[in-house]
Amino acid sequence: MEAAAVIELLKQTEAFQNGHFLLSSGMHSPQYVQCALLLQHPVHAATVGSALADRFRALRPQVVIGPAYGGMIIAHEVARALGGRALFAERVEGKFDLRRSFSITSGERVLVVEDVVTTGAATREVKRLAERLGGVVVASIEAPAFIPGMCELCRQGIPLVKPGSRPSPAFVR
Repeated sequence: MEAAAVIELLKQTEAFQNGHFLLSSGMHSPQYVQCALLLQHPVHAATVGSALADRFRALRPQVVIGPAYGGMIIAHEVARALGGRALFAERVEGKFDLRRSFSITSGERVLVVEDVVTTGAATREVKRLAERLGGVVVASIEAPAFIPGMCELCRQGIPLVKPGSRPSPAFVR
């Protein structure tokens, strides 16, 4: 599945949103992808999971891990398509860790996935966790965002919307 087809699927499920969004980091973005709207449909979750697996198959990941809760479904679907294990990291006292007897074996090849990437902070934290546990991270995704004071959408007076489930700093314009 090509990237354009994935974007079209995100648009069909109204998961791809345009506007002016306040991210959990306090940064702003003109686009937001609310993957839960796509992932609520198991057939779409499997399709996108398979497409991501195809993209990273050559890296031979053995474990796919995502942060709870958002990354759980997509990690599961990518792992299913790759024939590997699916794990999720949970916050324990404010930091990601593995619970539920999950483990990463030293030298295991790890792919870090997430349902929504804004600044990539959660992705980077899960990547560091996997490496600390001895995993070899073969790929993870990070994305840019805008500093509020340099946001063109703020300058245009476009209302700021807070999507997602994580708390954000006070609305910054």
